[in-house]
Amino acid sequence: MQAVVYREPFKVAVEQVEDPRIEHPNDVIVRITSAAICGSDLHMYEGRTAAEPGIVFGHENLGIVQEVGDGVVSIKEGDRVVMPFNVACGFCKNCVAGYTGFCLTVNPGFAGGAYGYVAMGPYRGGQAEYLRVPFADFNCLKLPPGNEHESDFIMLADIFPTGYHACELADVSPGETVAVFGGGPVGLMAAYSAFIRGASRVFVVDRVPERLAKAEQIGAIAINFEQDDPVEQIKAQTNGEGADKGVDAVGYQAVAHEGEGEAPAAVLNSLIQAVRPTGRLGIPGLYVPSDPGGPDEHAKQGMLLVAIGKAFEKGLSFGTGQCNVKRYNRQLRDLIIAGRAQPSFVVSNELPLTQAPEAYEKFDQRVDGYTKVILHPVS
Repeated sequence: MQAVVYREPFKVAVEQVEDPRIEHPNDVIVRITSAAICGSDLHMYEGRTAAEPGIVFGHENLGIVQEVGDGVVSIKEGDRVVMPFNVACGFCKNCVAGYTGFCLTVNPGFAGGAYGYVAMGPYRGGQAEYLRVPFADFNCLKLPPGNEHESDFIMLADIFPTGYHACELADVSPGETVAVFGGGPVGLMAAYSAFIRGASRVFVVDRVPERLAKAEQIGAIAINFEQDDPVEQIKAQTNGEGADKGVDAVGYQAVAHEGEGEAPAAVLNSLIQAVRPTGRLGIPGLYVPSDPGGPDEHAKQGMLLVAIGKAFEKGLSFGTGQCNVKRYNRQLRDLIIAGRAQPSFVVSNELPLTQAPEAYEKFDQRVDGYTKVILHPVS
């Protein structure tokens, strides 16, 4: 089959690889119809991780069940399904508690698993013609048959639940104001989810015009941090008080508004200033334990200089960690089916799998028109 394979920093290729097969009675094989490129794929693409040549990328996957293991009960051949990026068993202590992003079974020695992601287990990614899904009864979410809402449903694999998770971490409630730092796909989904949860006003902070335009498209207030200090812009529109809640949808590749270089703690420190006393922060932005590309020795080890004293002074609280997709994906699916949500507004391109190398390059360079890319294998 054809698959997107990592070769070296800033280089992926579409190559022939071995077809997946049933390895356990609980497996299914899914013929992929849509697979999206995620911002976290770029961490591997840029050489910031220990990804080895040959890894197949892709943790946002949707398709049709092609083959079913003997132990699978609720999924059958021909079912249309979307898979959480989290590979989870469904029965360990964390999964039973709803923390499927931190499964204790699927990746020994590491809490959590994912498709096609370094350190997240031996699970090949789905930017390919076929994908093996383990623990399929638990990991496959059934979708209505046909191809309706394809570009909406693929968002259920990661960024829509992750955006909603950001608001859950921040405890966004009706009537509140929310400051979202980062207008990429996850940040836009966090802003969208804040409105779903009843926020009165949502600020989206970024510097990419296309992202800011999409934020305004959904009713958010665009804040361009290159024009002025984003903290001051938010305070000026909240009577000097600051937002009720904040979301960090950027992570360790943040840049300071005063300059161009990476400043990994910039967003966290800006949020500490931008959120009112006793507010709360949701932090789904990725902060890795080590980053060989970090700007200094501490950042390379995942250690940041954060204004914890100011956070203490203001009585701020926060939640962090990757999304437990299974906690949200069924309800978000039903919002899409009911016409209450259309997360595909973030999608900029739908391309054949063969154009993945070009799409990665343009997405990484933040080229206009490459906000969110969906790849479609032809099989």
